[in-house]
Amino acid sequence: MYLNNHSYYSLRYGTISEIELLEMAQQHGCDYFPLTDINNTSACLNFIRKAPSYDIKPIVGIDFRNDAKQCYVCLAKNNKGFFELNRFLSEHLHEEKTFPDQAPPFYHSLVIYPFEKLLASEKTTFLANEFIGVGLTDINKLRFSKLSEFTDKLVVLHPVTFRDKRDFNTHRLLRAIDTNMLLSKLPESQQGKPEHKMYPVTDIKKAFQNYSHILKNTEKLLRQCSIEFNFSKDRENQNLKTVFESIDADFEKLVELCELGLPRRYELITDSIRQRLEKELSLIKQQNFVSFFLINWKIIQYAKSKDYYHVGRGSGANSIVAYLLEITDVDPIELDLYFERFMNLYRASPPDFDIDFSSWDREDVTRFIFEAFGNDGQAALLGAYVTFKHSGAVRELGKVFGLPKHEIDKLSDGKYDPNKLDKLSRLVLKYARYLHGRPNYISIHAAGILISEKPIHYFSATHLPPKGFPTVQFDMHIAEDVGLYKFDILGQRGLGKIKDAIAIIKENHPEVILPNIHNAKPFFKDPNINMMIERAECIGCFYVESPAMRMLLKKLGVRDYLTLVAASSIIRPGVAKSGMMREYILRHKNPERRKQAHPVLWDIMPDTYGVMVYQEDVIKVAHHYAGLDLGEADVLRRGMSGKYRSREEFQAVKNKFIANCRERGEVDDVIFEVWRQIESFAGYAFAKGHSASYAVESYQSLFLKCYYPLEYMVATINNGGGFYRVEMYLHEARINGAIIHVPCINTSLIESTINGNEIYLGFQHLQGLEKRSMVKIIEARVHGLFDSLDDFMERVPLSIEQLDILIRIDAFRSFGKNKRSLLWEAYYKCNHVASDEFQKQLFKVNIKDFVLPEFTITDLENAFDQLELLNFTLYNPFVLLEKPPTSNLLTSNLVSYLNNIVVIYGYLITVKNTGTSRGDRMFFGTFLDQKGAWIDTVHFPPAAKKYPFKGKGIYRITGKVVSEFDFLSIEVIKQERMPYVSDPRFNVTYNRKGLPEKNGMSFGLLR
Repeated sequence: MYLNNHSYYSLRYGTISEIELLEMAQQHGCDYFPLTDINNTSACLNFIRKAPSYDIKPIVGIDFRNDAKQCYVCLAKNNKGFFELNRFLSEHLHEEKTFPDQAPPFYHSLVIYPFEKLLASEKTTFLANEFIGVGLTDINKLRFSKLSEFTDKLVVLHPVTFRDKRDFNTHRLLRAIDTNMLLSKLPESQQGKPEHKMYPVTDIKKAFQNYSHILKNTEKLLRQCSIEFNFSKDRENQNLKTVFESIDADFEKLVELCELGLPRRYELITDSIRQRLEKELSLIKQQNFVSFFLINWKIIQYAKSKDYYHVGRGSGANSIVAYLLEITDVDPIELDLYFERFMNLYRASPPDFDIDFSSWDREDVTRFIFEAFGNDGQAALLGAYVTFKHSGAVRELGKVFGLPKHEIDKLSDGKYDPNKLDKLSRLVLKYARYLHGRPNYISIHAAGILISEKPIHYFSATHLPPKGFPTVQFDMHIAEDVGLYKFDILGQRGLGKIKDAIAIIKENHPEVILPNIHNAKPFFKDPNINMMIERAECIGCFYVESPAMRMLLKKLGVRDYLTLVAASSIIRPGVAKSGMMREYILRHKNPERRKQAHPVLWDIMPDTYGVMVYQEDVIKVAHHYAGLDLGEADVLRRGMSGKYRSREEFQAVKNKFIANCRERGEVDDVIFEVWRQIESFAGYAFAKGHSASYAVESYQSLFLKCYYPLEYMVATINNGGGFYRVEMYLHEARINGAIIHVPCINTSLIESTINGNEIYLGFQHLQGLEKRSMVKIIEARVHGLFDSLDDFMERVPLSIEQLDILIRIDAFRSFGKNKRSLLWEAYYKCNHVASDEFQKQLFKVNIKDFVLPEFTITDLENAFDQLELLNFTLYNPFVLLEKPPTSNLLTSNLVSYLNNIVVIYGYLITVKNTGTSRGDRMFFGTFLDQKGAWIDTVHFPPAAKKYPFKGKGIYRITGKVVSEFDFLSIEVIKQERMPYVSDPRFNVTYNRKGLPEKNGMSFGLLR
């Protein structure tokens, strides 16, 4: 009896989940039940998947609406009907067109027009698949309408959107949020009606007791519809099946590519290499994953043809086939990568390939994928749901209730006394709890692209977000459920650094012949690179530059590739928080400690001393320790994170894990400790191949930094830096012998440049300088360098505000005049010439040159100008202190003060905010001492609360010097940010002649 049912994927309208709808339908004794969300098909596949559990035969359709006005409700008679509805909806979403008053002639779908809509239309004829929907409130009008004559066309059309008054209130708030209106101003036309709820079937039959034919028509219409997708474990892989002419041709091509790759990758092709290759090829063919590899190969081939750099990661990095196809640069033979993590007979999904490109290249690669594989509508970006979070929901609800901003801020931040809240504030918090976790809008998965055998509209409608590529309306979990497996194409700044560094090296050192950066094996054995890793001198290098990684590298004493691979996974939150990072370090440094390992775990993971470090360790432990088959073990691994953990499949495997271990004689203390370790880290740890891929990229960037540090730092700066601010990379460049210059109008470009050992900052670093101003300067300079301020102002018309920025940063220093004189000139000339920065002057206007007094610019003034315009200074920040440091202690002295209290001055670089097991806040600080060396601090909760960080600057730190695994840090007892000297630009004194006094300060660069 229910043809028009909305879940909360009728975004900002519905209030009930698709599962709750099924529960309601079961309670009301339904055999058939449709889901018809408004202009959305997000919930359809999961609705179809779950319906049999409730003894419901699912039907799916769409409630087509222009804004909140209902046009017609359509039901798919079968899968073909679902396809045509999705296609129709997508066309209108992509082009942002309104839906026509009459539906197109669908061939496999049923169309139901609302009775009220037809009363106002002139429609008098109906196709075989078209019906008239009569609501409960329409019955009395029906008897007086000519529409009552269409006895075979009349069906019950009663919307189901709410369960109770709370749902209806929530709906009204959602509509107010969606329309950006105050709730009190929300018109009824934007709302549903309180009676749009699921009445018992008996009530509906009673309401239509004089129209039994309508009830029969409705039953008949429902029985015309059915839809099927396979969600079982043996479901068909729905990805594109062939890349070349046929499945056989694809496999022949894959074998051919592997044979071509063998001599490129291996100097000696051993029997173990051959056996591994044959094993993989056999299973890839058996699992019908050949096209998956070939598609990834074609993507890489295109990228290489464009000279795009890439890194292949994920579980696919465990594959020798991927290595030979150059999808990854990780040798699974060298690392003894676990084959079953890559693929096994129980695994329904293909291996993960996370392929990184530089952020600049990624969009073009995505465009290629859509052109190469999506001509028949077979490609789409993967969707993702953005759900309401408590803070955001509070802000949205506060606005629609009309609360002032300060009240909303107070509620959102949780800074209020519950006993002093007024009624409206309590309502905001109440409904924020209801909204929490519900879908708000559809976004785009960070990387996922679907390439299907069937047109993508067979599975979902698509919308067209700003990226300009069709995007499905469901997420990765639903995609996998139905047999669609994503291709992950990601953007990463680290690859941009490598690509740009190589280009800069070739320009700065044209005589140099660089090695093939994709062949990282020689880098693994380079003693200079490995000594650099051991010293943790990795600033700017991918994944190994953060304070936490620097600490780990030193604690472990990393000096080789294999240990760096382990470090890349150990640093992940789960391994660190579970205590396994510390245990690994202990066993790594102390062979005696290794004897404490559980004998079964030692046998399973000898390379990590019996400690779980990688994702595949979950599979190994589950399979060999708990006796689960590989399919169950993989369910366990997948279930350790996200939505999948709550599924019944995961719970069943967890129970079996515990039961099997007990049957094997393991004691509960050991079982639950092993389970705790698995549960604490599996969702955050990397697959070993994934860690190895990270380590390969780390070595690639470390090679460039080791031998070409200045060029690499320039590339790092031009790619947005990394973990740190730009000034840290300039500091690193200076340590390596660079001379840093502020931007110059005759030398600098938009990005930073290098010539020999001199680095010129790019115009892009100037706060407030507009991109169009930068472009004007570069374009004008094509016709020759500037020789005076007049020449510049004539050729580059800028506003005085833009000119002021360039003068104050000293960009005109090549003219031989100090910037105060130039500022006087510029302001005088701009005040006497009508200046329009978009219009060049037709005639050169001669302005009288006045003889200005001799001005003096101090280094202190320059430093403050740089702080304002660059957000950092190229001068030593310590000389900005109001009072000189009372302690000259340096990092290099700390070893002599172990376990003693010291006072040291540090320039704050970064702070990590974390929580203790009790929920208290604590911090890890990173500073530079007065000579530019690292200081690492630990701020336990009492000190963190009493002496909080107060932003950038120099701190006087009092604390105890401690050592863990030979890594020195300071446990802070007290800290205070030291005041800077007053800004001299706003505190100038003048002599009797009216000229500013010289203060005589001189700054040295931070060495």
